[in-house]
Amino acid sequence: MKKSVTLLAAALLMACNAYAEEDADAKSLWKASAELGYVATSGNSETESLNAKAMASTDRQQWRHKGEVTALRASNTDDFGVDVITAEKYTLMGQSDYKLEGKNFLFGVINYENDKFSGYDYRVTEAIGYGRRVVEDSDLIIDLEIGPGARQSKVTLTGKTESEQMLRAAAILNWAVSKTSNFGEALTVEAGEDVTVTKSVTSLSSQINGSLSMKITYTYKNTSEVPVGVEDTDTETAVTLVYNF
Repeated sequence: MKKSVTLLAAALLMACNAYAEEDADAKSLWKASAELGYVATSGNSETESLNAKAMASTDRQQWRHKGEVTALRASNTDDFGVDVITAEKYTLMGQSDYKLEGKNFLFGVINYENDKFSGYDYRVTEAIGYGRRVVEDSDLIIDLEIGPGARQSKVTLTGKTESEQMLRAAAILNWAVSKTSNFGEALTVEAGEDVTVTKSVTSLSSQINGSLSMKITYTYKNTSEVPVGVEDTDTETAVTLVYNF
């Protein structure tokens, strides 16, 4: 775990240096943030957990782009002193929106998930469709999206890859509660031919000083059909420090 934290810190440092070398005009077009949460306990209970995320987005005249990468790892030490991994997940997401007349837009999105305890080696989803910014105020933005897509899942037990068509619907809310606090909610439903995945990510962040904030995130995910021995509902509660570039 300590080695993972060191590598992550080095990656974030390199990203900061690369960002700093860009010219001022390029920087003004992009917003980026990096999050890191790490907890270690010892004594009667020895556990370690790491939650990290990096995000980048840009909003231009005709296009909006955003990308996100996350990592989650948790472990504890059993009675024999062996380090046992209890959670390990990595995700990648990228989305582009093409603005139409008014507040309408077309979107394309792709998601990759590698969850060691989900019963799948990986899951990839792609979707395209129509969206509308139903609310756009100085302190509140709400987007609604819907469109067709596809999902590919490699089952760990059998090694087979399952493919299915799906319909994706999403609602994304960003609310500047005050000058220093922000509330976010991202709800997505991916209804496939065999499996429906519902995910909700609720977050609240508060600025500490300058570019540094503290963030609390609660994630709920339900999968209608899962491999044998796997729970159909996962929840995550994370407290992280966020650095905004």
